[in-house]
Amino acid sequence: MSVHSNVKKVTTHTLHEMKNAGQKISMLTAYDFSMARIVDEAGIDVILVGDSASNVMAGHETTLPITLDQMIYHASSVVRAVQRSLVVVDMPFGSYQGNSKEALSSAIKIMKESGGHAVKLEGGQEIIESIGRILTAGIPVMGHLGLTPQSIYKFGTYVVRAKEDEEAQRLIEDAKALEAVGCFAIVLEKIPAQLAAQVAKMVSIPIIGIGAGNGVDGQVLVVHDMLGINNEFNPRFLRKYNNLHEQMMNSFHAYIKDVQSGDFPNESEQY
Repeated sequence: MSVHSNVKKVTTHTLHEMKNAGQKISMLTAYDFSMARIVDEAGIDVILVGDSASNVMAGHETTLPITLDQMIYHASSVVRAVQRSLVVVDMPFGSYQGNSKEALSSAIKIMKESGGHAVKLEGGQEIIESIGRILTAGIPVMGHLGLTPQSIYKFGTYVVRAKEDEEAQRLIEDAKALEAVGCFAIVLEKIPAQLAAQVAKMVSIPIIGIGAGNGVDGQVLVVHDMLGINNEFNPRFLRKYNNLHEQMMNSFHAYIKDVQSGDFPNESEQY
C-alpha cells in the first residue's frame, strides 16, 4: 500500500473523538525508522517512542540510564518514518522531576530536535507544575500512572500497583489532576482492571492501558514483546502475536548452512 500525503494524521483531537465514539485506541512502541514505518503503515493510532528503548535497544536493566539525547535520536528516527500515527516521546528519568524549568527546556528540546508530536511524563500530583509549564509552551502532554518504571527504586519491584484502597484513591486523584492541568491522555500501567475502568469513566480524556484490563479506551504494548522478538519476558498482560525469535533463528541458521555449504550465493545471485 503506498502512503500518500493525503493520509489523515492522528492528532490529540482524534483520540478524544475516538473515546467519545467508543472506538478503542491502538498504541505500540517503536524506536527506529524501519520498525516505525511498518507500525505506521499498519494503521496503529499512536506510536510511543518509549524510554523502554533503554531495555529493548540498549540492554539496560531499567529505563533510568537512557539520556535525553538518546531519546531524541530514537524519536527523530521514528518521526522520519511516520505518515499517520501520533508520535509520543517519553521524557527520560532526570529530565523533568523536581524542576519545572528543566522540564520545560527538556520538552522543548525533544519537540524541536525530534519533530515528535507530544511528550509523556510519569507521575501524578508531584509533577503537575512541570506538566503545566510544558503545556504553556503548547506542547501536548500524555500522563502515566500506576506502575511508573522510572520509580523502580522507590517501589523496589515491578508488581501491580494500587491494590490497596489508599493507593487506589491517590491514583484516582492523580488522574483527575492530570486531566485538570490539561493532559490529553493517560497511560495506566499494571493496575487492577476494575480501578482502571473506573478511572476511564471518571475522566473525559482517553485512558490507555498496559496490564490494566479491558475497561479503558485503548491499549499499548512494547512492539518487541508482542512480536515475540524478546522471548524472556512473559508477564500476564502480554499477548504475543508472533514468535519472531524462533522465525529469526530459523532464518539465521538456514543462512549459516547455505554460506557454509557454498549454496549461497548461487549463479542467479551473482554478477
